[in-house]
Amino acid sequence: MRALLVAGLATALMVAAHKHHDELTEEQANAPVDAILWVHMILQASVWGILFPVGMILGLSRSRWHVPLQATGFALTIGGYFLGHAHKGRQFLPSVHGSFASFLFIPIIAQLSIGIYLKLHIHERTIRPYFVIAHGILGKLYPVFGWTQMLFGAITFRGYCRGGHLGQCLAHYIMGSGFIAYAIIMAIIMLIGGGWVRRSGRSPEFWDSSVITAWGIVNTFTEHHGGGWSVKDMQHTILGVLWWAGGILGIWLSRNNQRNVVPSLIIILTGWAMSEHAQALEISTKVHATFGHTLMLAGVTRIVEICFFAPKTTPDSDDDNRSDHTLDATGPQNQSMESGHPSAAARAFRHLPPFLLVSSGLLFMSATDEELAFAHDNGMDHVTYILIMFSMAFLIYALIVYLIHLYTVSGRNTANKNSENIEMSRTKWYNRVPSAEAETPSSAVPLHVIGEDDEEVLHR
Repeated sequence: MRALLVAGLATALMVAAHKHHDELTEEQANAPVDAILWVHMILQASVWGILFPVGMILGLSRSRWHVPLQATGFALTIGGYFLGHAHKGRQFLPSVHGSFASFLFIPIIAQLSIGIYLKLHIHERTIRPYFVIAHGILGKLYPVFGWTQMLFGAITFRGYCRGGHLGQCLAHYIMGSGFIAYAIIMAIIMLIGGGWVRRSGRSPEFWDSSVITAWGIVNTFTEHHGGGWSVKDMQHTILGVLWWAGGILGIWLSRNNQRNVVPSLIIILTGWAMSEHAQALEISTKVHATFGHTLMLAGVTRIVEICFFAPKTTPDSDDDNRSDHTLDATGPQNQSMESGHPSAAARAFRHLPPFLLVSSGLLFMSATDEELAFAHDNGMDHVTYILIMFSMAFLIYALIVYLIHLYTVSGRNTANKNSENIEMSRTKWYNRVPSAEAETPSSAVPLHVIGEDDEEVLHR
């Protein structure tokens, strides 16, 4: 199987791409999309959007299904690459989507080669530990690669972001993706990352404030490109100032592992500013307003979560070193927050801030002039358009929480599931990969506890 994959990759690299035209006739640009291109889009979206992220999670939990799943993904993405160069009908100008597709063969070949090397179990105490780290870093980048390439594909499909629209596309897609990435990190910390937060000695708001400060500094000096100052230039630049000014305060208030609401206040102010942006079309005004209000609501719910629902994050709040932030928190449903474990209300409420961040990120990414002009020209009102984005947000957040849940119940974490999942733990899918020491009685040690250092797991 590995030999076939390597051969397929080598062959794919030698295949000449179908010719892209520097100029397209109206007939070529508006030709129907044939079945081959539809299969290409659906296949690659499924592999990079679902299959590879699931495989990454199974790799983190050391599930025996990690290798088969990733090998299948490699084979399917090669097939999708060929299909992308075999379609007829609609033609496309040279694009970043095609260029990035060629670049993706570098991490694909690197990940496959490193994976095969690690399976050989050689150079255990010299080279192999470094390749383990490289393999992990590269694997965690796959969802980022997939998200980026799917965005490039959608942009290419519609012919967006060319000429004077490039700057607006970059602003909307980068910041919108940033909100979604923020939501993913927040969900991980809230649901299973309590142990890591305590070991880091920093509250979550320290990391939030640090990123906001760095982003604000960059934004302050990149929004104005010379000449006169437009209203949007001034608004975007002062938002950068707001971020680094507030971020500095947030970092200071986070000392000694203290919680604070400054990052949430920055989110609220950013949402208010975005909701007040003047727009040319009514649909654009409505979508931007809903984006801003959703972002403001995300900030408000985050304040409520911090002030009223967050468990203690100090080391002495958890005597048995278990995570306060777990999908399957132990203890009675009505256990108080003073015990260090979240109540049922806290576990339910905790999903609101990250979900609203996902929603606001999608709304902002969908609010470019070209996208909204297309919706307007096709007679779509703002209500329908906004509800489509919220529907996508539900699906994306469902995938996020499923992947987090999968980590807690697969591979080395099988033994950490609560009693309602005991029957599931007996199936082969959820068993961890046996180590070389598993055959000896001395290896009968407790399985990995969620939140332990990976270094300790490797030693065991």
